Amino acid sequence: MPTAPKAIDFYWDIGSTNTYFAWHLLKPILAKHQATLNLHPFNLGFVFREHNYTLMEEPKVKLINRKRDLQRWAERYNLPFRMPDRFPIKSSVALRASLVARELDVEHAFLDKIFARYWEQNDPTISGVNGLLEVAQELGLDTQHFEERMETKEIRDGLIRSTQTALQRGVFGAPSFFVGEELYWGKDRMEFIDDQLALA
Repeated sequence: MPTAPKAIDFYWDIGSTNTYFAWHLLKPILAKHQATLNLHPFNLGFVFREHNYTLMEEPKVKLINRKRDLQRWAERYNLPFRMPDRFPIKSSVALRASLVARELDVEHAFLDKIFARYWEQNDPTISGVNGLLEVAQELGLDTQHFEERMETKEIRDGLIRSTQTALQRGVFGAPSFFVGEELYWGKDRMEFIDDQLALA
């Protein structure tokens, strides 16, 4: 009897530094276990507000250390990460765009490009329509159709549903992962995810 395919539910927001690293660190684990990655964009700012958390309202020394620690991660995994000049950014348009990319079967390629633009190339234009249309064009998509779909009620409602589902499942930050109903949070949980997939 064939075994059920292994899968990870990945809750992400482009505005999360740790999600950038997780996006890359997940790939060898997926290949190792031949697992499926189910992508769930969600509005992290909305989730923060639901949990009464305000980004950047932390001790200055902690914020300084966080920047250095992110650079350590980049060096450790040989990733061209750089902290963008404009941070944070509004991410809802990019999140909606990812749902359109899913419809057009380029969801993973789309994420590769927007994460590279913002977290490697210091390009904040992916927070707006024009920057996202450039990405769509690079992927060979019909940009007029892409823009029209981004603004539809169906896509807007899809992002709302994805965000509400994240809250219902107990998601409080990004990146968040589920293997079955086990929740893992953060870029430094890859060993646990690897172990859980081995048991799945």
